[in-house]
Amino acid sequence: MVREAAPRLYTHREVIKILSGLLLALLTSMISTSVVGTALPTIVGELGGQEQYSWVASSTLLTMTVSTPLWGKLSDIFGRKLMFQLALGLFVAASMMAGLSQSIGMLIAARAAQGLGSGGLSALVQVILGDVVEPRERGRYLGYTGAVFGVATVAGPLLGGFIVDTEWLGWRWCFYVCVPLAVVAFVVIQKVLRLPRVRWDTKIDWWGATTLTGGAATLMLLLSLGGHEFDWGSPWTYGLGTLSLVLFALAIPAERRAADPILPPRLFRDRTFVLASLASLLIGIAMFGVMIYLPQYLQIVKRLSPTDSGLMTLPMVIGMFVASITSGRIVTRTGRWKVFPMVGMTLVTVGMWLLSRLEVGSSYVVIGVDIAIVGVGLGLGMYMLLLATQNSVERRDMAVSTSGVTFFRSLGGAVGVAAFGAILSNRVRNELATMLDARSAGLALGTPDAIHHLPPQVRNVVIQAFSSATRTVFLVGVPAAALGLVAVLCLREAVLRSARSTAEPPQ
Repeated sequence: MVREAAPRLYTHREVIKILSGLLLALLTSMISTSVVGTALPTIVGELGGQEQYSWVASSTLLTMTVSTPLWGKLSDIFGRKLMFQLALGLFVAASMMAGLSQSIGMLIAARAAQGLGSGGLSALVQVILGDVVEPRERGRYLGYTGAVFGVATVAGPLLGGFIVDTEWLGWRWCFYVCVPLAVVAFVVIQKVLRLPRVRWDTKIDWWGATTLTGGAATLMLLLSLGGHEFDWGSPWTYGLGTLSLVLFALAIPAERRAADPILPPRLFRDRTFVLASLASLLIGIAMFGVMIYLPQYLQIVKRLSPTDSGLMTLPMVIGMFVASITSGRIVTRTGRWKVFPMVGMTLVTVGMWLLSRLEVGSSYVVIGVDIAIVGVGLGLGMYMLLLATQNSVERRDMAVSTSGVTFFRSLGGAVGVAAFGAILSNRVRNELATMLDARSAGLALGTPDAIHHLPPQVRNVVIQAFSSATRTVFLVGVPAAALGLVAVLCLREAVLRSARSTAEPPQ
């Protein structure tokens, strides 16, 4: 049962103030996640534990994904502001612990705690924005979220490389650098965010939380570690897969019987929520496939430095930013949204197909155009699905539906990274075995720089193998994006709700 104060209408100036704090926290979270990528080989080399590299890389993604649905429900019970500040505080504490790590185990634990905080920040930014702005007006603010995502995607790896290469800083500042930004975000939110008081008479759905997070955690472990820590055909794969299915199966009766479930079953009777979640999952597969494996193509096949390969992603970032800003403003004026994810998923599908045609000799202009097409498609589709979902559900379900769609997008990213990684590894291995015969048996492929220092004949074969494997990865992404387009086409468009005409400003 919920007793809620009358909704208030926030002015544009008030929304911008609130949004500045939200996006500053989101930028902090995203940069701290991406900044570690280029620094991770150095970090693991200094702390030891090279065999646990994948744990350091995947622990944040694991906890971020599985915790996302919980943050939405907890914010319903204890309040948006409190939960957002708790997530931000947890993130800052975990970042400090990561920077102070003296062992690989301590670093993994800190990275997992960072993921918990990041899950709350990524989910609650959209939830709070949904509280202060009606769906139709919300479109005009979506571009700022897309801009933060793009800046973090490009700036993170560049910043990580700079910090590691600067002797008087060192890798620990990869974790410290975002702490001041997080503190400023905390202060801004404390000062400007004043939401109507909500009183919930409810109990926490512990059984549902256990089964849902347990099922998601085991699935994420399988996707993150399969093919690295254990073979896909091993007992670990079958055991984790079975356990995940059992826990998800137990979650169904648990959520049906719960007085106030973590993921209410009524959401899955909502056509828009189901289709938007499916499309978001497929968007996640395509998006993370490009983000993770395009730099590998650029650094190994095109022989670019990590900094230059990061700069090559600018067309995608700019495309996302311009598309999300433009579509958001049009939606604010018209209230019509469906055309944008339709066009967006079409462009993502075309862009993935174009990327699957890249060769060793492809020009940088062609590469830039291809990834710009993908970026425009993501900018048009990704956040409109959230808008459609928030517009479709009742106000009481706004938080859980938003965090649910975000969860499925993160899950799609994990699926994409694992599946594309397995395809890439197997394809490279097969190509090398075909072209090098017995010589590939003892060939160890290290960093891009190490590959470029191989004997010329072997190096050329390895580059050709990676080029062919990367094309296969992007080609597999084409049907995933096409299925996302089908899901969007099946959505029913409802004109986005307009802002309330009268309301008192927040106190």
